[in-house]
Amino acid sequence: MGKFAVEGGIPLTGSVRVHGAKNAALPILAASVMAKGESIIYDVPDLEDVRVMQAILTSLGARVKREGSTITVDSTGICSTEVPDDLMRQMRSSIFLMGPLLARYGSVRVSKPGGCTIGSRPIDLHVKGLQMLGAVMKESHGFLYCEANGLKGTSFYLDIPSVGATENILMAAVLAKGNTIIGNAAREPEIIDLADFLNKMGAKIRGAGEATIFVEGVSELKPVEHTIIPDRVVTGTLMIGAAMTGGRIHLENVNPSHLGVVATKLMETGVEIEFDHDIMTVTSNGRLKSVDRIQTSYYPGFPTDLQAPFMALLTIAEGTSIISETVFEERYKHVSELRRMGARIKVDLRTAFIEGVPELTPAQVEATDLRAGAALVLAGLAAKGITTIDQIYLIDRGYERFEEMLGALGARIHRMQD
Repeated sequence: MGKFAVEGGIPLTGSVRVHGAKNAALPILAASVMAKGESIIYDVPDLEDVRVMQAILTSLGARVKREGSTITVDSTGICSTEVPDDLMRQMRSSIFLMGPLLARYGSVRVSKPGGCTIGSRPIDLHVKGLQMLGAVMKESHGFLYCEANGLKGTSFYLDIPSVGATENILMAAVLAKGNTIIGNAAREPEIIDLADFLNKMGAKIRGAGEATIFVEGVSELKPVEHTIIPDRVVTGTLMIGAAMTGGRIHLENVNPSHLGVVATKLMETGVEIEFDHDIMTVTSNGRLKSVDRIQTSYYPGFPTDLQAPFMALLTIAEGTSIISETVFEERYKHVSELRRMGARIKVDLRTAFIEGVPELTPAQVEATDLRAGAALVLAGLAAKGITTIDQIYLIDRGYERFEEMLGALGARIHRMQD
């Protein structure tokens, strides 16, 4: 499992390049099975979740090769549409293979996906959308069997703008006969990246990034080359780290348009942010101010994936701040760990009240999920002394060699094996 030892009290300084987005890479890797031949995907982060997706594709019969940050997927030899249960349980994003396999091969078998325990994340919207396209579903012995004798276009309105459901339905609709309209679609940048990849392959998609997506079905797709967009959550995490430590950092390979509300809230705390094309400079004097309220929401609102890191920042901001978590009901598990470090946080249902303290104190804490783990690392960077963070395999699911990334900015952090 391993743990991090973090020596805090050192400002982050220097430059680092942000890697490609995990949440864009995973559905794009899944979509690569929709075209016979070899697709080349650039700037794919080397993360545990990505390795699981590679293993799933290999188990289906695809040839998968990684060279540096480039992954090549040759789907020519795919001979199975049954996703192995042990791999399915390791990662939530394994569900992305439902739409692509069903669309190209007419059948797929999956089990309940795994991932971080941050609240209820049912797959009912995925299932309903695929059924509307003509899929027949049967559940037996913990497995979901899906079959379709040719998918047909439809109109489907999502109850909530679920990113995963939007992506799954979108991938299936691309090879369906006729036109599909997806209403109340998720608008995240990762949706746009997936649509760009599919359109390169020959799909006909309009409206990605808007509330309504239009898909004109095509008969086949071709393999292509594609570069993954920068990871906005990693970018936001590093921005918050600079703010908490009173540092000055330069982040390369960023997309400012993906960070609007996060940058705005950081500037409210007193942080200076400058953009120059795909380079961002973040400067903090270490004196942070509270913010009136942050409410997580679907894009373009405040991302739930940065709620925990931003809460870590607010624990040392002067005044009282309020955070409301509206996306996942169990995403406050990091609160008890931050309290171990001296944070003053009260939680009432889905609302947290954070009273800033002058400084955090080092402690032994435990990551409870991916983003909570990142928040505890940031808290360790701000606390003078040695903080240890257990269960860092969770952090490895979303941050490529996090200790090296932070080390390049002057942080004193190293990985210890159990």
